[in-house]
Amino acid sequence: MLNPGHHSYPPVTVAWSVWGLGALLYLIGFYQRVAPAVMTDQLMSEFAIGATELGNLSAFYFYSYVAMQIPTGILADRWGPRRLLTAGAAVAAIGTALFAVAADLWWANAGRLLIGASVAVAFVSMLKLATHWFAPRQFALASGLALLFGVVGGVIAGVPLGMLIEAWGWRPVMGASAAITALLSVTIWLRVRDDPHDLAYLSHAPATATGKTPTPILRGMAEVLSYRNIWILLVTPIGIAGAVLTFAGLWGVPYLRQVHGLETRAAATITSLLLIAWAVGGPVLGALSERMGRRRPLYVATTAAALAGWAVIIFLPIPVWLMIVTLLLTGFFSGNLIIGFAFAKESVPARLMGTASGICNMGPLLGGMLLQPTVGWVLDRNWLGATAAGARIYDATAYQAGFSLMAACLVVSLCLIPFARETYGRQTG
Repeated sequence: MLNPGHHSYPPVTVAWSVWGLGALLYLIGFYQRVAPAVMTDQLMSEFAIGATELGNLSAFYFYSYVAMQIPTGILADRWGPRRLLTAGAAVAAIGTALFAVAADLWWANAGRLLIGASVAVAFVSMLKLATHWFAPRQFALASGLALLFGVVGGVIAGVPLGMLIEAWGWRPVMGASAAITALLSVTIWLRVRDDPHDLAYLSHAPATATGKTPTPILRGMAEVLSYRNIWILLVTPIGIAGAVLTFAGLWGVPYLRQVHGLETRAAATITSLLLIAWAVGGPVLGALSERMGRRRPLYVATTAAALAGWAVIIFLPIPVWLMIVTLLLTGFFSGNLIIGFAFAKESVPARLMGTASGICNMGPLLGGMLLQPTVGWVLDRNWLGATAAGARIYDATAYQAGFSLMAACLVVSLCLIPFARETYGRQTG
């Protein structure tokens, strides 16, 4: 029954609080993505592992996250965001608790696998909530804020997490993270609703066209993958985002400590700054591409700039202050992923936009999934036998060899983009 006076759209505070709870799960997901970076030594000595196993442990998050990208869209339509976000937060809490109490590497990997699969539902669910709870003109704002929430999670996993681990140890801190995520699951169930109608408000969701049958999933995927641009725009971010996620998400902190002699706190601050620059670059470069009315030239130029930045960091002996400046610029230019997402959506007919977005969203995550363990493998191949408190120490030559993989992937990205067909910012018919 309608409450009196509720023949109106939901108040701003109600709409943002519903959406914000979904955004908090996305924040936790990003936090979990980069958390291993500040506990590399502890994990290596606790489980008696080298860089290869550590890279794999971190990447277990990406294995399941990538696998969930396509099913998540289907589940969001079938279950609705409320159920999906509640279940996602609950499973993430279980996975975090499992990681916190893991007796061996097998259980730690299982915990990371559960975390990745569960938080993968957050982004799609947030966008679905935004279409129902916000006016269409606010959708871009909600999308931009989603990225901001993610980066805040990444920053929390830097210096603040590092300080907590120094004070309490990594297991209790991960245990507390599990408890907070479980609390979020309960709160989402109590507060979030799929549509304002559920609280007797008017909905912003567009009326769905009746009589139109949606394209079957597999046929839609096959059709999307028949477009050359989609393949190019799926592979390109593997290098661009993969380099950022590999450096900020795992190997940057130990590299800055072992090669440049920085404290963990300073190293974590620098990797957090890289993530912030990445987040700022996205909307700025996206807006610039819109203004130009072209996608390809800016995508090529910014990818070339990102490659140049990584080349300087990896191969030149530069002072720390110059490396920080270069990392900030490299992070900013790596935000060109936003151009890639817009490019992908425009490269297929409107009815296939969702499927195209889901497929191309796998690219950045594939970058982290493939590069984190392979960089670790190269580090182990170049290890000279040095350890400290049970954790392996790698020299500058080992890191240079490992990080060369990031540069190589970016070279591939740069070579591919010119082969993409320009959309001029317009939807393909």
